[in-house]
Amino acid sequence: MKASTAAPHASARERYAVIGNPVAHSKSPFIHARFAEQTGEPIEYGHLLAPLDAFAKQVREFIDAGGRGLNVTVPFKLDAHALADTLSPRAAAAGAINTLRFDAAGIYGDNTDGFGLVRDIEVNLGTALKGARILLLGAGGAARGVVLPMLEQRPHTLTIVNRTAAKAQTLVAQFTQAAHDSGCRLTGGGASAVEHAAYDVIVNATAGSLDAALPECDERAFGSDTLAYDMMYGAQPTVFMQHAQTLGARAADGLGMLVEQAAESFYVWRGVRPDGAPVLRALREMLAAPDRS
Repeated sequence: MKASTAAPHASARERYAVIGNPVAHSKSPFIHARFAEQTGEPIEYGHLLAPLDAFAKQVREFIDAGGRGLNVTVPFKLDAHALADTLSPRAAAAGAINTLRFDAAGIYGDNTDGFGLVRDIEVNLGTALKGARILLLGAGGAARGVVLPMLEQRPHTLTIVNRTAAKAQTLVAQFTQAAHDSGCRLTGGGASAVEHAAYDVIVNATAGSLDAALPECDERAFGSDTLAYDMMYGAQPTVFMQHAQTLGARAADGLGMLVEQAAESFYVWRGVRPDGAPVLRALREMLAAPDRS
């Protein structure tokens, strides 16, 4: 009998989701639905709201129901790290997880945030990190997740600056060997650690844009050839982006990072790498469209 070429019935599709609290706002279901259409992979993807005190229980129930993988968003990235049986090198370096895969070997944890950032900067924005002078603002979880992937691009300099200087210095100590291996000069501290010359790339990994707050940073760090990148995104440029533009820099938000880290998660799960560019364009159009609700 000739095999059927019909698309798999919805019930045959393998289950994935984004887990967080809150989670209803997440654009991950839209992104992964586009990836599934693009690649023909038979998946379904939804939201999973987990109680703040029951992350592990919710994950195990999802696995028992046939779930194959999860994207993990706030506030559970550290919980996911503790739950995983094995870690990718980048997840181990980040100390946090945004991607879980479930298979016969157990729970595998990865962190695709840094990959997404690097790919957005280099591919979508056309800015090479090799040999670049980079300033990273912030030393929390978002910053920690991107240090190793940036170092792997062999920049000339990476300066980590945080309001609490000791946190930046802790990150420097953690990644000293990786910096040595890449030939990068790695420094860090408080606002005074910013060098008095324009950087090639400045990445805002603080949560300041959520509250329209600017991270403390010497204005001389911004120049006409600087790419000022905010991990946050919205319908309008963030306050950090606006500030950078007034200083003559080129500014970009983190929407491309969101799409590219999702594409890498898809690859971790399915072994197929989708093209993020058309999905990023669709998201930009969605953000720009007037609210019709």
